[in-house]
Amino acid sequence: MRIPCPYCGERSREEFTVLGSAEAERPSPTASAESWVVYLHLRANPAGVHQEFWHHTHGCRAWLIVTRDTVTHTVLAVTPALDRARAAA
Repeated sequence: MRIPCPYCGERSREEFTVLGSAEAERPSPTASAESWVVYLHLRANPAGVHQEFWHHTHGCRAWLIVTRDTVTHTVLAVTPALDRARAAA
């Protein structure tokens, strides 16, 4: 699988580390313990298009949001995670 890093260009997936779903919404710091357990441990493993956090560990070290099809491993889009963080602020 090849991932088109917005900073470094297309790279092999071996340069990256995947963190997990970028679709789960983080609970507030005052949320219940049950909300945190669900967020941290009870994740779906969908078949199909999904957004994930990837870290370009052996490259620019940027955090990215990769939209890919988990069945075919086709990468559909890659955006810097910083863009999402700035939009949320």
